[in-house]
Amino acid sequence: MGSSSDRLIPTPTGDARVVVDAAADPWGTFVAGHGAGGGAEARDLAALAAALPARGLTVVRVEQPWRVAGKRIAPAPSRLDTAWVAVLEALRDELTGRLVVAGRSAGARVACRTARRVGAAGVVALAFPLHPPGRPAEGAGDLPRATQRSRVEELLGTGVPTLVVQGERDAFGAPEEFPPEVELRRVPAADHGFAVPRSADLGQQEALNILVDAVAGWLEKSFYP
Repeated sequence: MGSSSDRLIPTPTGDARVVVDAAADPWGTFVAGHGAGGGAEARDLAALAAALPARGLTVVRVEQPWRVAGKRIAPAPSRLDTAWVAVLEALRDELTGRLVVAGRSAGARVACRTARRVGAAGVVALAFPLHPPGRPAEGAGDLPRATQRSRVEELLGTGVPTLVVQGERDAFGAPEEFPPEVELRRVPAADHGFAVPRSADLGQQEALNILVDAVAGWLEKSFYP
């Protein structure tokens, strides 16, 4: 059995909270950040933290300083990146095996922008916010025009293997809006928070199981030593 811990880490923008669910004999470390609408307890991050340690991956969930301080609005992306990089640097001696960075929504953008800076081997982008909700990028599916109003360049510019896991009903970008070169797994009936309606053909836990299996399978295929 692994262990769990919860502590604060100082960063240039305030204290960040770090929740570690350790694998008993880890071959890798999965560090994940949250979005603008929730913290480390988001359903997708919690599901991964519950499942991945048994598969040999220590999971580190990072709660940004603005959230720890009780603020309701996230700061500028540069401040998110600064805090994230500082946490990864503070944890450097504790990161075992291959490092994969991840995040949901805004946290996915942070992970993409900083992957090479922190020495990550890969990125997992959960519910990547391709565009503002209800405002699809012009020419989605046609990369030159889509990049004008979308954030797809952050995905394409990570410099490392990158997986997107997206709900079929995500208002910030449906799976079919991503260009074909993006490696993507879809979660049926799920929205931006990976919630599924009661009328769906699958239940909430089934949707989360699909997400966990997609992430775990990709990690094992790509990085298992």
